[in-house]
Amino acid sequence: MTAVGLALCSAVLFGSLSVALGFAMRRAPDAEAGALVTGLVAIAVCGAFALADWEWSGALWPFLLAGLIAPGASQILYVRGVKEAGPSRTAVVVGAAPLVSVTIALVVLDEPFRASLLAGALLIVLGGIVLAGERVRPASFRTIGLVLAFGSAVFFATRDNVVRGLAVDSDVPPQLAAEATLVSGSALMAGYLLATRGPRLAPQLRHALVPFALSGLLWGLSYAALFEAFYRARVTVVSPLVATESLFGVLAA
Repeated sequence: MTAVGLALCSAVLFGSLSVALGFAMRRAPDAEAGALVTGLVAIAVCGAFALADWEWSGALWPFLLAGLIAPGASQILYVRGVKEAGPSRTAVVVGAAPLVSVTIALVVLDEPFRASLLAGALLIVLGGIVLAGERVRPASFRTIGLVLAFGSAVFFATRDNVVRGLAVDSDVPPQLAAEATLVSGSALMAGYLLATRGPRLAPQLRHALVPFALSGLLWGLSYAALFEAFYRARVTVVSPLVATESLFGVLAA
């Protein structure tokens, strides 16, 4: 039951994140700079938990590689999705991740098949499709935002299974593992932005810092809860629960 509570906590925080990103981009519409600022603030949040735990053991490099998948590539797609399609629609599309996560877990991790878990994942995704089936959309809506959001969902699902597979036999504590993925993911984003923007990046980050600070706080707390959940339960249990973020994202929006 602890894992269930942690997964739902992560869902509430991640659903709220999409709305916080929407507000942030009204003040600072640079999605990529906002993604990096969000990651840097999240590093500080997870770092505080890791320091409080003070258990430094095990090999970190597998989690560093996982971080290149998500949040590295996925976060850039996610914030771009929020910008092009809006926060609630992006949260709904990313809510499709449990079907990908469950499929990978059943095939690769050999997790036990349970009809009730699969039915729950399907209902969550179908509910998201219904929520997304609006006929009237604002003029700022772009279909590419939904494509970007789905790409982000695939990366998230892949990361979930990698983390769960590592957590089974790893001596690395969950908060340190979360911190490692955030560090490598943010490093990837920073490298991409430095390569494309050069010296212009520093003032752009300063401009995005205040607007995206709340997003980083929510993201860091969500990651902390998510990794604790994956260390306690299977992907087929945690991922569908985290996918209820679409409901919380729509409610918050």
